[in-house]
Amino acid sequence: MKDLEIRAAVAEDIPAIVGMLADDPLGEQRESPNDLSPYLTALERLTADPNQRLVVAVREGCVVGTLQLTIIPGLSRRGSTRSIIEGVRVHADERGSGLGTRFIEWAVEESRRENCQLVQLTSDNTRTDAHRFYERLGFVASHVGFKLQL
Repeated sequence: MKDLEIRAAVAEDIPAIVGMLADDPLGEQRESPNDLSPYLTALERLTADPNQRLVVAVREGCVVGTLQLTIIPGLSRRGSTRSIIEGVRVHADERGSGLGTRFIEWAVEESRRENCQLVQLTSDNTRTDAHRFYERLGFVASHVGFKLQL
């Protein structure tokens, strides 16, 4: 992983990021790679928020992964801060290379630097391979998640 750089995403990365988000059965239904304007607007909001980190993994000048890390100060758990890992994607050509592990390790270390006491993430019920991956990294499926589409 020496040749891997993890850095903040910039506007020029958006086509590659959206391409990875759309490159699976769930993503192809909810992403729109043909219209990048809402993604660019979202990047502006994320960049302006100090509790958000949208990052990319870059190898040999190509974006090969992305994730979003959100830092959330809170009152529960004795006023603890937690982080949420979202939108984890690894380019199809990189799957099985160890990039996913390196990426999650980066997010956990960044969470520690931010004095988080808890790192959490969600994964769609259908992503059983992802569930095994996260469990292998020490995550525990301890809660049931709910969503309300608006």
